Amino acid sequence: MCFAGNTDLGLSSYETSHLLDSRDMEHTRDTAWSIVTEWTTDPALIRHMLSVETAMRWYASRYDGDAERWALTGLLHDFDYQRYPNLSTGHPVTGVEHLRALGWGEDILQAILSHASERTGVQPTTPMEKTLVAVDELTGLIAAVAFVRPSKNIADVQLSSIKKKWKEKTFAAGVHRNEIEHAAAHLGVPLDEHIQNVLTAMQGNAAALGLDGVQSA
Repeated sequence: MCFAGNTDLGLSSYETSHLLDSRDMEHTRDTAWSIVTEWTTDPALIRHMLSVETAMRWYASRYDGDAERWALTGLLHDFDYQRYPNLSTGHPVTGVEHLRALGWGEDILQAILSHASERTGVQPTTPMEKTLVAVDELTGLIAAVAFVRPSKNIADVQLSSIKKKWKEKTFAAGVHRNEIEHAAAHLGVPLDEHIQNVLTAMQGNAAALGLDGVQSA
C-alpha cells in the first residue's frame, strides 16, 4: 500500500467533461464512505484514506480540478486493501473492478489504478493522478510525525519536524521517501513545498483525521 505546478499538466478529457451519466452523478461522498466502511475496519487504514481525501481536496484548486471528484478519488483509493492486500492478485485491481460494476467514473478508476502502476501498468498522467501518487505515502509519514509528538496534535507539527524524521530511515520505515520525491517532481512541486501543502491540508482537517490530540473516550 502506498500508506506551483507545471503548465504542461493538461487536464484529461475525463476531468474536463461534465457530461456524467446518471449513475455517476449519484456517486456522492456518502456513497463512497459507505463503500469504505463496508470493506475496511482497520482504523489506521481508514485514517489514511481520509488523509489522502483531505490532501486531494486541497490540491484540486491548484490545478482547477473538481474538488469533489479529487476528494472521492483519495477516499476510495485503498478501500479494497484490507480484503485484498496482495498487489499481485488483488489491490487495487479488485477494487476498481467493483467500482466499475457500480458505475463509478473512469477518471476516478484510472487514478486509482495509477497509484499502483507497478501492478497495473497504468502510469499517472493527469494532474489528479499525479497528485494521488504524490500525496499517498506522504500523508502516512506526516501522521506518524504527529503521533510521536507529546500532544499527538498535528497542529504542533512543522515542516522542520517532518524533514528531521525524513532523514531517520528507521522512522516510518515503510514510507518510501524516494517515491515521494519522484512523485513531487513529476507533479512539478518542490519537495519542501509539497510537504508543507499536505501538512497544511491535514492540519485543516485534524479533528476528522483523529490528529487533534483529543483522545476518544
